[in-house]
Amino acid sequence: MQLWWLVQAVLVQSSPQFMYGWRAFWWRAFGAKVGPGCLIRPSARVTYPWKVRLGANCWIGDRAELYSLESITVGDNACISQDCYICTGSHEPARLDFAYANAPVEIGSEVWIAAGAFVGPGVSIGDGAVVGARSLVLTPLEGGGIYAGQPARWVRQRPEAGGAGA
Repeated sequence: MQLWWLVQAVLVQSSPQFMYGWRAFWWRAFGAKVGPGCLIRPSARVTYPWKVRLGANCWIGDRAELYSLESITVGDNACISQDCYICTGSHEPARLDFAYANAPVEIGSEVWIAAGAFVGPGVSIGDGAVVGARSLVLTPLEGGGIYAGQPARWVRQRPEAGGAGA
């Protein structure tokens, strides 16, 4: 674990912007499953890469944090924008010792999580969903919808690809 933190700080985060393959190499070297065509920005961070699975053509934006105490799965063609926090860890507030209460996060294919959103433990986000900027996601979201707010609520159905506004 400490070796990963050193590698992430020295070799990953200091790498030039265009070195996407270099960053994917290091994430893979520490056990992450990184699909082809993934673009991981230099300032993106992952706690335990061996608990992360990224599908093909994913984007992990600047300063995105994957807090992977449990597994984080991201489908193909998904985008986790800058400053997002994907969190698999929490605590039991009713317990005096605040014992861990962790749960995996599953993000479907063709999902866009916009800037600064927080996705909490145990959340699943269905294929094609869009999560608005600065949204707070604490419950599962159905695929194909656009969600926003704190907590995130359904706003409307996502237009089909190639439709109006595409």
